Amino acid sequence: MSPLRSLYGAGIAVRNRLYDRCSLKQHHLQAPVLSIGSISAGGAGKTPFLIMLGELLEQRGIAFNVLSRGYRRKTKGVRLVHPDGTAEEFGDEPLLIARKLGVPVIVGEDRFAAGQFAEQRFGTQAHLLDDGFQHRRLARNFDIVLITNRDLHDTLLPAGRLREPFSSLARASALVFVDGASPSGVPVHAGQHIWRVKRSIVPLPIKDACLAFCGIARPETFFTYLAETGVSVVAARAFRDHHSYNPQDVEALFRQAQQFAAMAFVTTEKDAVNLGQLAEQLRPLHVVPMQMQFDASGGEGPDSAVARICAVLQGGDTIHVRQ
Repeated sequence: MSPLRSLYGAGIAVRNRLYDRCSLKQHHLQAPVLSIGSISAGGAGKTPFLIMLGELLEQRGIAFNVLSRGYRRKTKGVRLVHPDGTAEEFGDEPLLIARKLGVPVIVGEDRFAAGQFAEQRFGTQAHLLDDGFQHRRLARNFDIVLITNRDLHDTLLPAGRLREPFSSLARASALVFVDGASPSGVPVHAGQHIWRVKRSIVPLPIKDACLAFCGIARPETFFTYLAETGVSVVAARAFRDHHSYNPQDVEALFRQAQQFAAMAFVTTEKDAVNLGQLAEQLRPLHVVPMQMQFDASGGEGPDSAVARICAVLQGGDTIHVRQ
């Protein structure tokens, strides 16, 4: 084990012990908090899962808001996301969530302060905490952790992408295995729920030969989905996750399209957010939504899972495996 990895692991262990022993204080909001997070840095599908869950809650009449850090935004403090705003103001994923769900989304480095703002502005709605597994300062009623197959074979930062060791999963309420990842080898504790989900893209009738591009954590996944749905991809370009596009990027995409005789561009909704007004220059541009669905082929079924979540958010059930 490398010295940096050992040092990082020791720091995480000390921090978690301080929270477990209440030496570091957790702050409680008035309304229930449901956290959606992961054990790794990026690419687990937290945003598609939150959007899917939000749509299911809206169908059941559950009022909620979303609390997010607003990763890579250029503003500071607690701010209410305006759907017609920019990624620079609010972060790409909070802006996408606000546009897709139409619910209040509040960004803030301090998610407890963001939650207080939400309760003062919108009353005691339930809170969905985006990417909250490591944000232990804010107490939560239910902790959902997404796990991918890549996570199962990864190692701690900085050598790998794991933010915490698998022993930290003991404090999760539900483990969500993504795209066929297997729970074998993962420590499952009494009281934990096991759910499975699948990611995909919404098929669109795209007939043009396309240049596919994206700036997401695992771009190869998006390119594979396009191929599986029959999109003709003649060239592909991957940018860094959360990439903020500029005019030079647009020019480079046009040059690459001409080189490979691409007649159109295709990208993700998240990238469309980061393109902003530059999207008008990339024509024709196909924006393909990502989607996630519960997989009933093992573990707890979707109806049971959503019923459990609704019970927690309505205050009728609170589950802690270990806080």
